[in-house]
Amino acid sequence: MKHIESRQASHGSTTSYIIGFVLSILLTILPLWLVVNHVLNRTALIVTIMIMAALQFLIQLLFFMHIRESEKPRYNVLAIILGIVFVITIVGGSAWIMTFNSQVQ
Repeated sequence: MKHIESRQASHGSTTSYIIGFVLSILLTILPLWLVVNHVLNRTALIVTIMIMAALQFLIQLLFFMHIRESEKPRYNVLAIILGIVFVITIVGGSAWIMTFNSQVQ
């Protein structure tokens, strides 16, 4: 029975969940505060929000989805990387097309 228990996936500790939760809350409130108080200009604000979103994504992966704790093959990490490439391609391409179309008119 002990062998079966050791093969089960380990879940994070309470401390790990609390740290992840606090970081997620901070990375949600900070961009909101920046927008409400008009602390940065538009470009810097957009870049800051995107950086905070990327950090939020990493926090979710590491603290709640336990990506770093898996001993299995890293197929799920490769799938996430492929998804990120798709999202960057779609969002970047859409932004490029919208920028090009707004200059033509």
